Amino acid sequence: MQMTAQNDTARWRLMARSDLRAAIALADRVHPGLPEEEAVFTDRLNLCPAGCLVLADPAGIVCGYTLAHPWTEGPPPKLNTLLGTLPTPADRFFIHDVVVAPEMRGQGLAAPGVELLLEQAASYPSAALVSVYGTVPFWARFGFVDASDTLPTGALADYGSDARFMIRPREG
Repeated sequence: MQMTAQNDTARWRLMARSDLRAAIALADRVHPGLPEEEAVFTDRLNLCPAGCLVLADPAGIVCGYTLAHPWTEGPPPKLNTLLGTLPTPADRFFIHDVVVAPEMRGQGLAAPGVELLLEQAASYPSAALVSVYGTVPFWARFGFVDASDTLPTGALADYGSDARFMIRPREG
């Protein structure tokens, strides 16, 4: 699974174990208020390697990543929590994180990564995510709608005060 970004400066590819440190360093830089331990990244990579992608520039430097996995309806997993196993049956594809390095933003690089994840989500009744940092308009472009009112009070507390739970029903 490899895709060329719109401007050919970087490519999305499956995350390798050797990419973990770079992805974690990027997460620490982009999400200083939402820290997650290395074990969480390893857990997601072990459980759903197809949902773990990296965006690498022509020199092979990781400048983005995704974490995503099958899940169930209801609240999203809490941040910095190991899953250990995936639910069976799973009825939702959960996009845990999509990050592009700040210096690489504005080039249309996130969309191809999101599209790769949505291809995986197509076999589930819905996809879900938690929008942070005011990214609701970005996710709305991909058909996600705010469904925060469907969650119990406090379900998004780990994700920050601006967090919004978003769902995208399967197309067709």
